Amino acid sequence: MQQRRVNRGNKSGNYNLPSPIGGLNARDSLDLMDETDAIVMDNYIPSETKVTLRKGYTRYVTTGKPVKTLVEFKSESGRNRFFAFSDTSLWDITSASAPVDLEKNYTNDEWQTVQFKNRLFAVNGYDKPQTFYIDDSDEAVWEDAEFSGTNLVPELLVNVASSKQRLWFVEKGSMKAWYSEGVSEIKGNLLSFDMTTVARDGGYLVAVASWTQDGGQGMDDLTVFLTSEGEALVYAGSNPNSADDWVLKGVYRISRPIGYRCTLQYQGDVIVITEDGYLPLSKALPIERANNSQIAFSDKIRGLVLERTATGRNKFGWQPIIYSRGGYAIFNVPYNQAYEQHVINLSTGAWCRFTNIRAFCWGIYQTRAYFGTIDGVMLFDEGHADDRNYIEGHVEQAFTRLGSFNLKKVQLLNPRTIAFNQFALVIYTNTDFGTSKTDYVENIGKAGLTKWDQVKWSSFEHPSGTRWAVLQGTIRSQWIGNSATGFKFSVVFKTKTRGNLIEWYDTGLRYQEGVGII
Repeated sequence: MQQRRVNRGNKSGNYNLPSPIGGLNARDSLDLMDETDAIVMDNYIPSETKVTLRKGYTRYVTTGKPVKTLVEFKSESGRNRFFAFSDTSLWDITSASAPVDLEKNYTNDEWQTVQFKNRLFAVNGYDKPQTFYIDDSDEAVWEDAEFSGTNLVPELLVNVASSKQRLWFVEKGSMKAWYSEGVSEIKGNLLSFDMTTVARDGGYLVAVASWTQDGGQGMDDLTVFLTSEGEALVYAGSNPNSADDWVLKGVYRISRPIGYRCTLQYQGDVIVITEDGYLPLSKALPIERANNSQIAFSDKIRGLVLERTATGRNKFGWQPIIYSRGGYAIFNVPYNQAYEQHVINLSTGAWCRFTNIRAFCWGIYQTRAYFGTIDGVMLFDEGHADDRNYIEGHVEQAFTRLGSFNLKKVQLLNPRTIAFNQFALVIYTNTDFGTSKTDYVENIGKAGLTKWDQVKWSSFEHPSGTRWAVLQGTIRSQWIGNSATGFKFSVVFKTKTRGNLIEWYDTGLRYQEGVGII
């Protein structure tokens, strides 16, 4: 093997490394990643010019039992309602100060929902389908949905969607879908649509989705049926009773979808949670104009998704939501006995991961994001602590040569950040694809405690890290000793803080290369 030639002339230099705005990369090898990507990116959100520590969450309501379904009813009057299915009951949690147990006695709390014609419909495959509406007396009503049909067992309806002005239901464990006989009907007769002879690989029907290729409601709307074996059955038309107005456009192979909450509609497209990642149909199906997606979803975290689906595809909790207020989409992921969230910046397509959020489900109410927990509901993106606990941020940036192929010794680091309180920062470099671990240090934020006081400046007996002073609203710039020798370097940036917003813009690295560095 040819020996690497090293220039050993005396030389020093500075390198300005942007923060990892490219986001998490779980696809490329370490040697091929862009320097603005990240090998690990936990609880820091990438944007166009910086990465920002995510906000925390606070308790919204307590139900005393696990909450596995959250749903908002959007009223024409603007007086929206918010509901939580918890264990066997249903809660009206519109008011955080006065949640109401509606004292239902359901069998299962894993409901799928859709709002259609000023009514909310909910099914779970065990109980009778439910509907909610505001009656003429302005009273809120939850009741059994009034649907019937030949050989229909209403309790077996497990998923629901709307497409082409009709309600569509999925029958649990079969290839059969049920649809409203007439356009815009909210009760009455349901007709069956059996796809056993169309699907080639068997399995059962998982979900129905409306796919708008032209970005709006129009003639290009398609109805897509997804099977457990990864087939997408695509139909054009609006009337399944008419051979002239209901045409099979194709049966296409995609990766197998996960769970009944596997679809997300956004900007006319449909994103599907699958074993291989989060796939827009516009990218996955070979249909005319299908590849003109305006969504920046990619396979950049495919490696991470594959790890999670290998062991967790059958676990409850997989769910996508669009959080427009934050500008990102959240994919809830169960694994082992915990949960994590894969998060994509909708503007840039950059990914990160949220950790230490044990969310059974997610919901949007009045543009805010909420999630269900073991005993109630939390309001997300609120404050700078996780229900008064620390938020742990951990970023390992991709390896970079610092603009030079020579052997180098990085002696100093200068992370440029903005924060609103003092915080303890752990920052160092890994070298030449190696890894080293340095634990978090506690958030300081106590007046009078400095490194030189008799009292230790951290609550730990042997603290490691730098107490990072701040001037509110201004960039903090200070050089920190590092001492690492190699050819390529990865900046590791860790914080453990509460009550603080941290923004990281870039990092200055000062290094020496040539004679005398080793």
